[in-house]
Amino acid sequence: MKKYCITIEGPQGTGKTTLANYLRENLLSVNLYRLTGMPDKSINAKQKSLKMYKDLINYIKTVLNVDISLVFDRTFFSELVYARIGLKEYDYEKPFKILINKYLKLNCKHIAIFLYLEDTNLYVERLHRNRNAEYVKFDLNNSINQQVEYLKLADEMNKFKDIEVIKLPMDNFEKAYKIINERFNIK
Repeated sequence: MKKYCITIEGPQGTGKTTLANYLRENLLSVNLYRLTGMPDKSINAKQKSLKMYKDLINYIKTVLNVDISLVFDRTFFSELVYARIGLKEYDYEKPFKILINKYLKLNCKHIAIFLYLEDTNLYVERLHRNRNAEYVKFDLNNSINQQVEYLKLADEMNKFKDIEVIKLPMDNFEKAYKIINERFNIK
């Protein structure tokens, strides 16, 4: 069986943590990684981020040698989205191209799951949870702006033949799990 490299992306409040936990609990031999990205928003963070994700990709190469699939709750996809919507002081298009090309050379089945809410009013309810450290302020407009950009990125990712892109509505977790169960043959 080919190992998975699954990236879960989406706005604040869509259910990334919930889905990542579900996959971790229901797929065999899976490691789950939660990445926060680069809290530094300055122009200097661009190079730090590029190095961090290059190092991560090199680490992934070693982990894949032990027959473990990987689930990521965010990756460098989020850096690109945050830069595109102005939450970063820099353009991340070139670093993204470098990283996606390195990432897609890894020996695994690449799957990018982009989460969204069809009813964006659900963000209001979901974003009222308690948070200790906040990288980006949790509010409705931030999540809607992120959703638009994540869905654009999902469409752009379809040009890469080596990655399966799944757009997954997370308004109802049970319906989302059903879609995931069918895709990954989870009983």
